[in-house]
Amino acid sequence: MTEKTQKHLDALKQRHAELDAKIAEESARPMPDDMKIQEYKKQKLVVKQEIEEIENQ
Repeated sequence: MTEKTQKHLDALKQRHAELDAKIAEESARPMPDDMKIQEYKKQKLVVKQEIEEIENQ
């Protein structure tokens, strides 16, 4: 794996963790915004798929 690819993978993993935190934060609110949570989950799935593609090369 090249250094550039590793940096990209690290950035994706960071983004995945950030989305996880946003989902948890929104879920913990007294009246969570379900649409926001769904959007974060969709983004998280896309990032996860990209991480898996890179790791499986």
